[in-house]
Parts: sequence; structure tokens; C-alpha cells
Amino acid sequence: MEREKLHKKTTGKINTKTIVFLALLIGMSAILSNIKIFETISFDSFPAFFAAMFISPLGGAIVASLGHLFTAYTSGFPLTVPIHIFIMFEMFIVVYLFGMIFKKSNAIMATLISVLLNGPVSAIVSGWVVQKVVGGITASNFFLMMVIPLTLATFVNVFLAYLVYRVMKNVNY
Repeated sequence: MEREKLHKKTTGKINTKTIVFLALLIGMSAILSNIKIFETISFDSFPAFFAAMFISPLGGAIVASLGHLFTAYTSGFPLTVPIHIFIMFEMFIVVYLFGMIFKKSNAIMATLISVLLNGPVSAIVSGWVVQKVVGGITASNFFLMMVIPLTLATFVNVFLAYLVYRVMKNVNY
């Protein structure tokens, strides 16, 4: 019941509180982009998954997009700017779907789907794009290099976001 009330409260018209809260989460994402797990994988998506649960799927997707760009920037865009823009769109889709599934189903289903999409599926698709655009590495090698850290990092980011959501959902926002 609380989740439905919060959902109605934080969707619809965007007000000043929502804009400020999103700005704070984007800033948090920028800071967390400096804590690298592996290459361009960091904790930048933790605020995005939280925003998708607490504010809206679209809000979370925007935070995720900017968060990936922060991480790519602080890593020196190792896969090139066009590849990181492609990955930014992947993150937008994954976090948006996570938020939609979370709102319509439950946290476990949303977590499973987002970990699958942002882990193995993203590693396969990004590997193929890297092979075609940048070259120098095969899609299968890219996949093998990225799938485990990407999958684990996604799970950790979603788990941390859910813990914060559980604490914050009863706050008078």
C-alpha cells in the first residue's frame, strides 16, 4: 500500500523537490563514478536504481545515463566516445525497465531481469558493437572479460539501492 502511495506521490507532475532530488542523485552518481570496480564499471548506477524505485523509472534512467558518462569520462573513455554513448543508452533502457518492473511486479523480479540485461546481455551486445566499431578485440573476448564484473556490479548496485529504498520509502518526501 505504501509503495502505491509513494508511486502516485512521486510521478506525474515534476515539481521542484523532484528536480532537486534528481540533481542530488546525479551528483551522487558523479562521485560514485570514481569508485571503480573494474575498468569502466563503478558504483555510479546505485543512485540510478534507487531513483527508478523512489522517484520514477524515467528519473532513474536519466541518472543512469549521466552516471555512465561520468564513469566513462573519469576512465578516459577507453572504449571511445561513440561506444560509451551506446552503453549510456543501454543503461537508460536497463534502469527504465528495472523501474517499470519494480513498480508493476516486485524487487526480486526487477533485480533478476536487470542483472541479466545489464550483465550477460549487455556484455554480448556491447562486445559485438566494440568489435564492429573499434576492432582489436573479438566480441567473445570482450564478453568473457566483462560479464562477471558487470553482472556482480549490477547486483551490488541494485542491492544497495534497494536497501536505501527500504529506509527512505517511509520518509515524508
